[in-house]
Amino acid sequence: MGYYKLLGLDKEPFSTSPDPEFFYQSKEHRAALYRLRVAVDLKRGLSLVLGDVGTGKTTLSRKLSQLLMQEQDLIMAVILNPVYESEAQFLADLMERFHIPFHGEGTAAASVLDYMKVIEKFLFEKGVEENKTIVLLIDESQKMTVGCLEVLRSLLNYETNEYKILQLILMAQKELLPRISQIKNLWDRIALKYVLNPLEENEVKDLITFRLTQAGYVSRSPLFSDSAIRTIYNRTQGYPRKIAMLCHDALEYLVMYKRQMVDKEVIQALIQKEIQPTVLI
Repeated sequence: MGYYKLLGLDKEPFSTSPDPEFFYQSKEHRAALYRLRVAVDLKRGLSLVLGDVGTGKTTLSRKLSQLLMQEQDLIMAVILNPVYESEAQFLADLMERFHIPFHGEGTAAASVLDYMKVIEKFLFEKGVEENKTIVLLIDESQKMTVGCLEVLRSLLNYETNEYKILQLILMAQKELLPRISQIKNLWDRIALKYVLNPLEENEVKDLITFRLTQAGYVSRSPLFSDSAIRTIYNRTQGYPRKIAMLCHDALEYLVMYKRQMVDKEVIQALIQKEIQPTVLI
């Protein structure tokens, strides 16, 4: 039996997996989600969302994908780990994800230009003739090579008089910013730039409450005291992933030591355990 069952929960509330069901819409995340949807609806082209590790970019991308895939006349591809050995390999993967057939001598012998011609034809057929919205979302975009970023710049050239044909969403750590700003004609094409910041202190309590509720907690007695939440904020500085990890450990602590509530002392004990040096024997 999972520890959460012993606390009256139906499922793990503080997993660090990017489950859209547990996507807490803080002020920052709600604004980012809204502005991304507007950018896609208006077919503005390139949107860039930046944030430090653990600020919730991947969960945001999963929630956005979930919402967009429910829309009619929308074609979407998602890349979670954009590591490619060459631009040709990147384009071949794009074709596979968009289910674009390649009618030629075979993908092994195809050049970047060959792929670009096929993808251009696909974009105009689907995006213009059939009036579909075509979305490419790339998570961890800071991993992309300059060559692959140049490919994206070229794909953004395809447009009508009214809109960009490809809607490109890049989720990345802040280290991408100086690299992308140095690529001619790519920086100027960014229609939306948004930086995700950590949660504010009052939002930490809301996040914890939201996740517990999503996991099935219905008791009138809170599992986390206000002093515990304040200590969690001070320790994590509002980073969602760090909050989830610390809260997970706190609930395990309750079960292990048969306690009823996570209070300040519980969190302090967990923090002390984290910072104690490991003794090698």
